[in-house]
Amino acid sequence: MYQYSDFPWPESVTEEFPSHRQVAAYLDAYARHFGVLSCVRFGHRVVGMEYHGVGEQAMAAWEEWAGNDQAFGSGAGEWRLSVADADGHVETHKADFVVLCIGMFSGVPDIPTFPAGKGPEVFDGQVIHSMDYAKMGTSKAKEMIRGKRVTVVGYMKSALDIATECAEVNGTAHPCTMVVRTKHWIVLDYSVWGINGKNFTLNRFSELLIHKPGEGLLLSILATLLTPLRWAFYKLAESYYSIPMKKHGMVPDHSLFHALAAAFIYVSPKDHYKRLEEGSIMLKKSKTFSLCKEGVLVEGEPSPVKSDVVIFGTGFKGDEKIKDMFTSEYFRNVAIGSESTTVPLYRECINPKIPQLAVIGYSDTHSNIYASDIRAKWLARFLDGSFRLPNVAAMQKDVLEWEKYMKRYCGRYFRRSSIMILNTWYNDQLCRDMGCNPWRKKGFFSELFEVYGPGDYANLLSNSKSKEH
Repeated sequence: MYQYSDFPWPESVTEEFPSHRQVAAYLDAYARHFGVLSCVRFGHRVVGMEYHGVGEQAMAAWEEWAGNDQAFGSGAGEWRLSVADADGHVETHKADFVVLCIGMFSGVPDIPTFPAGKGPEVFDGQVIHSMDYAKMGTSKAKEMIRGKRVTVVGYMKSALDIATECAEVNGTAHPCTMVVRTKHWIVLDYSVWGINGKNFTLNRFSELLIHKPGEGLLLSILATLLTPLRWAFYKLAESYYSIPMKKHGMVPDHSLFHALAAAFIYVSPKDHYKRLEEGSIMLKKSKTFSLCKEGVLVEGEPSPVKSDVVIFGTGFKGDEKIKDMFTSEYFRNVAIGSESTTVPLYRECINPKIPQLAVIGYSDTHSNIYASDIRAKWLARFLDGSFRLPNVAAMQKDVLEWEKYMKRYCGRYFRRSSIMILNTWYNDQLCRDMGCNPWRKKGFFSELFEVYGPGDYANLLSNSKSKEH
């Protein structure tokens, strides 16, 4: 599932979950194969973007995206990018179109806030974010935590990985403490009572059990009728996945279905629950926490968790990262919506109010490399003029339809813009825009019940038909 549609993994890699080095080698091989590296200016970063040639009032009044629903607009406007090199020298680049591929999980850390006198300033030890830990590299990071009392705040991917490394280095002599504010579905694998869970979540039949944006009356009725079946499957899955969690009081308050819909379900690091049993990782469940001179104060504990190092595995602000790219207040205000809305991206790529710009890699799903691959193909077809976008009002209406879906199924995590349980339905829309056949399997039952993945979209553009919509 984690691969590009036009670049399969080498046969030498047989692991179901390749190591980080294998993943890095795969990405490097892809970039070299398609000549990407020669296009990259390493050691440079964009520190600001401004749109020139069209006034903000005129842009805000446009009924057609970019003034004419085409990728490069009328030619009156262009982007000017301030690009800084490693020495801080800044030069200006002009661009007719900009694609933001800056990701969600880096750059702008989500640092917890504290009342005065209860934050890092009063702690005698070291406080860092998982981003800083990752930048150290393996050897330096291990030396930093060796023999130290480490407290990790969080219970998601980065937090779990760091706690595992601490347990490997220090064992039970210096257990790693995890402060868990929200319990999450941390599963051992993707099977449910011996059956691969993908067969119930990543095919067209599973999507029939869900109300979809723009689905029509018949599919809406069908989703309502099949809701009990969906409920039964996820209850069965919860009964399996919760077995090791119950021993440690870690069964989440939210359902497994909502976690999957929001892409908030994780496969545990190797031996995670074994480490909880042996005591090399210890859990402290607390909705709130603060720092003091000796360590971390958590709910229900009379004394602080004594710590030498505190690491925030508290995630990132991917939306703020997009906003920070712009210098204009107009674009900063419209780029990411508000806390009560999703990030307004048509097809999870195009902001209806920002011309000549696309975002690739913000919306979350079970395999972001797979999703970004299909989106990049869609964007390439748009850039070469194969289709035009709907008008601004139509795009905004579609964005609201997807927002309604995300709020319904993803709950408080709706701003992650996850398409995880509707990945094929979403891909169908991209295929139709490109003039490609969205039905990629052979035969009715294969279409309905077989798992959809990157391989189904190989040679996607070879039989596409140019069209407008």
